[in-house]
Amino acid sequence: MAQQEVTNGSSEKKTGGGNDIMEVIEVKFTALKPQLVVEAPKANEAILFYKAAFGAEELGRTLHPKRKADQELPLILSAQLSLAGSTILVSDLADPSETPAKTEGTGLVFYLETDDVASAINKAVGAGAVVVSEIAEGEGAGCGLSRVGKVKDPYGVVWAIGSPAAKAAVVEA
Repeated sequence: MAQQEVTNGSSEKKTGGGNDIMEVIEVKFTALKPQLVVEAPKANEAILFYKAAFGAEELGRTLHPKRKADQELPLILSAQLSLAGSTILVSDLADPSETPAKTEGTGLVFYLETDDVASAINKAVGAGAVVVSEIAEGEGAGCGLSRVGKVKDPYGVVWAIGSPAAKAAVVEA
């Protein structure tokens, strides 16, 4: 039976026995689209929040085919939002057995960069987010940012909003 070993975007397929055949399979990803799954039927509310708070633009929406007739408001299987040059997906949780683990501090934080951190945070709070951490500056900002503050949206997702630090000039000795 063949084993697969994955290393840095490629995988090698090895076969056992005296004839070791190695086939390198290059894998190139073309996009990373995080999917935010919210308690049904709140995906539409979440989409409206992301539009109001962060200026997201809805690119498309697919409704859950089995739920259209069952509910006054059909569940959203997937909505694509454009946000800061990236695409995120927002969905209703259609099947409770697929609930993502709810733990404190999942390790997921989205970073948005802007030149006007305070206004962006105020806009998010005005749309329904709550401040998680006040704006930090300088070395306290971290992540290559000069200023950063964090908000939590009504669906439990933490958003760090910051401004990029000035790039240091490379000095050769």
